[in-house]
Amino acid sequence: MNGWLNGYVALVTGGGTGIGRAVAERFVAEGASVTILGRHIDRLEEVVEQSPDPLRMHAVEADVRNSDQLHAAVAETVERFGKLDTLVANAGIWDYQRPLTRLNGKELSDTFDELFSVNVKGYFLAAEAAWRELVKTRGSIVMTLSNASFFVNGGGPVYTASKHACLGLMRELAYELAPKVRVNGVACGGMNTDLRGPESLSLHERSLASSFAKKAPDAPPPPIPLHDSSTDPRDFTGSYVLLASREQSGPITGQAISVDGGIGVRGFATAAGGDHL
Repeated sequence: MNGWLNGYVALVTGGGTGIGRAVAERFVAEGASVTILGRHIDRLEEVVEQSPDPLRMHAVEADVRNSDQLHAAVAETVERFGKLDTLVANAGIWDYQRPLTRLNGKELSDTFDELFSVNVKGYFLAAEAAWRELVKTRGSIVMTLSNASFFVNGGGPVYTASKHACLGLMRELAYELAPKVRVNGVACGGMNTDLRGPESLSLHERSLASSFAKKAPDAPPPPIPLHDSSTDPRDFTGSYVLLASREQSGPITGQAISVDGGIGVRGFATAAGGDHL
């Protein structure tokens, strides 16, 4: 099999759904062997069974907030496939744009603790578990960022703060792990995925996909330049392949590729978010 990742081995957190699953499947199509990690083993095993090459995809049940489980996942990946070339730090939750003015003090505190523990600490712990193996292969880390890593209103204040933190983490690790390990990010825009919300706001059963499903067929397009672009997560995976491939992006580290339909060009349509106050 010929592809940009022929012979590579990757570990993808949050690999059971959404962009994590799409990246894992694209990596396999590009010639890589991939471990997908998540909290629901049945869902992960279903992804493996549906893979065109199940022998090059492996499922591991783990929580990104648990360092021991992440270390075990890295060790299991190396035992099964012989090495680790790429970590895709991806598992995350969204706050469904819940504004500060709709959160009381307890909700804000609990939401911050839960969302940061997944979105930020989960990336920290995954990188800590993987860096030793990545040094051996002169590998890379690719983090799923967001337009909310750069701009406001891609989420509420808790999500936006978490994604700004991930951008800073990506840049810091790019410095600390150079020259052996490259660290980059993909700043995604809105996608039709099963992204969930925090349990602390009783949003853990809500799926972003349901919001897309509720949109009327004649609804106006979003106010971004590529307003008719795809929201299928499979169409966002090319940047992950590019950044994972040392042959294609060997000199690139500390960078984030924005795949957001042009939000950085257009900005958001509403000038002020507090006109209702």
